[in-house]
Amino acid sequence: MLTIFYIFAVLSVLGALGVLFLRKPIHCALSLVGTFFCLGAIYVMLNAEFVAVIQVLVYAGAIMVLFLFVLMLLSSKDSEQYVNKWSVGKILAGLLSLGVFIQIAGLFTANELQLGSKGEYPLEVVEEVGSITLIGRLLFTDYILSFEIIAILLLVAVIGAVVIAKRRFQ
Repeated sequence: MLTIFYIFAVLSVLGALGVLFLRKPIHCALSLVGTFFCLGAIYVMLNAEFVAVIQVLVYAGAIMVLFLFVLMLLSSKDSEQYVNKWSVGKILAGLLSLGVFIQIAGLFTANELQLGSKGEYPLEVVEEVGSITLIGRLLFTDYILSFEIIAILLLVAVIGAVVIAKRRFQ
């Protein structure tokens, strides 16, 4: 299982590097889609199936379709003039991010990753975190009012978009 995790971790890092270093914006976007799928696989291995499905559907599906649509609307000359222009600010931001990542990773050693009062959490708690059952139970019990308000707001937004689009095409 650990080997599969390392394979998906390396693939996701390579996909992220592809986003940075590939020349064509479409190739960068497709590399980002691959990274999202690898992250979804890692979530599945962490028993967070709901998060994995949302990762693939929302990010790899909807948001990347939006990115690709915008990229295809842009002319290729306009979009390629900004690719791989490394300024001092970008390099410093990358080095600062790398330093912060190294500091955070240094905080976690093998001994510090043992959690809980006796060194580990009960298996039921670990298996339930991020599961569809737990999210569904919380969503329809403790947060039902918020869920219904969001549903009504989304319905109003869709009706408003249809009304505005209908006026525009008449």
